[in-house]
Order: sequence, then C-alpha cells, then structure tokens
Amino acid sequence: MSCVNQVGVNLNTASKHLLSYVSGIGVSIAENIVKYRTEIGKFEDRSQLLKVPRLGAKAYEQCAGFLRINESKHPLDKSAVHPEAYSIVEKMATDLNIEVNEIIGNEKMLNSIDAKKYITETIGTITITDIIKELKKPGLDPRAELEVFEFADIYKIEDVKVDTILPGIVTNLTRFGAFVDIGVKQDGLVHVSEIAHKYISDPNEVLKLNQKVQVKVLEVDVARKRIMLSIKQTQEFKRDNNSKPNFKNNKPSTQPQKELSLNDALNALKGKFAK
Repeated sequence: MSCVNQVGVNLNTASKHLLSYVSGIGVSIAENIVKYRTEIGKFEDRSQLLKVPRLGAKAYEQCAGFLRINESKHPLDKSAVHPEAYSIVEKMATDLNIEVNEIIGNEKMLNSIDAKKYITETIGTITITDIIKELKKPGLDPRAELEVFEFADIYKIEDVKVDTILPGIVTNLTRFGAFVDIGVKQDGLVHVSEIAHKYISDPNEVLKLNQKVQVKVLEVDVARKRIMLSIKQTQEFKRDNNSKPNFKNNKPSTQPQKELSLNDALNALKGKFAK
C-alpha cells in the first residue's frame, strides 16, 4: 500500500518511479507506460492503458482509478471514479436529465440522488456514496489538508541500511505490529514490542493509519524482501510516573533501630532457617 493511491497521479506527467507506486503497477509496467506515452504523445483516455504491454485487465482494474487524465475527453477520467462505475454515473445523469459533465461538482443535484437506487451485484451502497462524494469535489487533492511529507532518498530495498533512521507512514495495523511505508516497494514491519517503550497489547493503542512516524531499520532481508523496523528506538525513553511505586502508606519508622552485631545477625539467620 502507498500514499500515492490516496492522491492519484497525472498519467501524462508522472515519472516511471512515481507510477511504480500505484496499485497494480510494478517497475516494469511503469516503464512500459512511459514508453507507450512517449510513442503516442499523451494519453487521451483511460482505456488506452489496455494497449500498454503487460498491463492486463487485472492490473487495469487495480490502477485505473488512481491514474488521472486532466485533458481527457471523458470528464470522469480526471476524477477518482473507476471506469467500471462510469455507467452508474451516466445513469445518474440521465435520471437527472443532464449531461455527465454537468453532474460533476453540482452538489445540489448530487444531494438529491438516492444511492440505493444504483446498487448492483458488484457495487454496494458504500461505494455509490463514495462516488457521489467524489463527484461533489472531483480530483480534490487530500494533500491540501495534510502536512508536507517526504520519504528519504531511497527507492529499492537494496538502498535500505540497518541502523538508518527513516520517515514513514503507517499503512496497516495488525495484532502483531504495524506496517510502515518507507518509500520502497516493500513495507517494513514494526513488531508490537518495538512500537512503544511502555507495554501495549494492540498497536491501535498508540498508532493510527496514515500516521507519520520515524523508524529505525533493525534488519533487512533482501532475498525474502523483509524489512524489520522500530519506532521506539527513535524515541527517548521516558519513565511513566504512573508506574512508580506508591510510598504514601509506607512511612519510615520514627523509632530508633537497634544495630545488630555480626554474631547477632548470624544467629538470627540460623534461627530463621533452622528446622
């Protein structure tokens, strides 16, 4: 998973490196997209992606919604609406007696739509609601609402070195830890024991999805494509005041203590362990 998928990329300007982060697209397909784009000049609609070598139906299904074409003749190509849902939007426009380009950004019209009316066997109410939300503000870049964030200057797992401190984004939370995107194709794993200095049983106690974090690289297994990370080792350990023992009821005795001689102490020990 990558934050690129949350924003979307311009199909006609994105580099092969940026394209490789899009869901369904790897390094080789990204290179093929750039080569094909150079040959044809520019993409005019999303369906042309199917002409890119090695980009099949499955990859198209995964990536199409994240690739935007601002100059496209089809108004939905510049939005996050997936091509598979174009027919639904077209039906919405038909029912409202307007063109597709007129429904985009028309909040009054969109608020009048009953999402349940457009449910299909493969697209449910939640997806329809998301489509309507996207149509209200097509192509809205969520980065405008987020802090500026940049990955380190690394691009592949071979660039990742042990003991390096890197910026990252939490992409998934499980009972055993958190996965963090550090800018390479493989997300790193932070085991639950390496998340915080205090004891936690669930990563959700201190982390949330898309949270920006600093991580330390603990281990890199290039062959198995595994990266082990730590969050707590980038943070200063602070003692939890709540964990300190409470001495309120343990007042020191004001009575003078009788000092024992060595022989008295030995005799006391003998008496304690005598059978």
